[in-house]
Amino acid sequence: MIKSMTGYGKSRKESEGRIFQAEARSVNSKTLDLTVKLPAEYRELETDLRTKVAAVLGRGKVELVVSVTHSGSEAGKNLLSLNTAQIENYRKELQRLGMESSADALLHLPGVVLEAMPEEVSEAEKEMLLLVTDECLEILDRCRIQEGAALKQDLELRVSNIEELLRQTDAFEQERVPAIRARIEQHLAEWNREGVDANRLEQEMIYYLEKLDVTEEKVRLAGHCRYYRESLQEDAAGRKLGFIAQEMGREINTLGSKANHAEMQKTVVRMKDELEKIKEQLFNIL
Repeated sequence: MIKSMTGYGKSRKESEGRIFQAEARSVNSKTLDLTVKLPAEYRELETDLRTKVAAVLGRGKVELVVSVTHSGSEAGKNLLSLNTAQIENYRKELQRLGMESSADALLHLPGVVLEAMPEEVSEAEKEMLLLVTDECLEILDRCRIQEGAALKQDLELRVSNIEELLRQTDAFEQERVPAIRARIEQHLAEWNREGVDANRLEQEMIYYLEKLDVTEEKVRLAGHCRYYRESLQEDAAGRKLGFIAQEMGREINTLGSKANHAEMQKTVVRMKDELEKIKEQLFNIL
């Protein structure tokens, strides 16, 4: 199954007057580049969270943000307190400036409403935080799978285009070699008016034309395309597909350098264009 490295997931749960929320996003990266942000009192869970992310996502540049806030329930309200000293400072400063200080306005000023955090985090809270993180990562992974399916369709289309262009080169084979041979003989006739050794010319011609033969390159390229299709069915095949694409590029380049035929070289350029589009997509494949 092909997966994208780009995805987003968010999960939210409420328990014991608190709201536990996890949000994760990922983009492509050669390795797992993970940033975890969570409240200080839950810092001991960071190692567990990193292990979970590595197991589910594999690699990518991932940012995981976990937050714990109070809810609007009675249990959540009991966790709140007011910073009376700060309220008094605000009130005096507003009076000095000749401004009114309504209770509602004071409550919205920074540092007035405090959330009373327990000295020790309960096991139930730890379990809830890990649970909401699991759900968030599962949602992100499903997003990766959906985008991976779209990428797979595009990659299959590109390799099909290369295979079709490769088949089109067969039409040039019947005219390519005879045209090259005729051109060489014409140049020799112009350069050497006294004539040349026919046997030696034939030997050199065979040697030269063998160098222009592209049969091996075409067979290898066709084989790489088949292997590429097979690898698209595997899990976490991003790096493998990249290596196969490199081999495809070598055969296409050799095919172009040996072509010695304008129309065939145009076809090779189109193959290169399709291969570049494949390489661009592979950067985002897990």
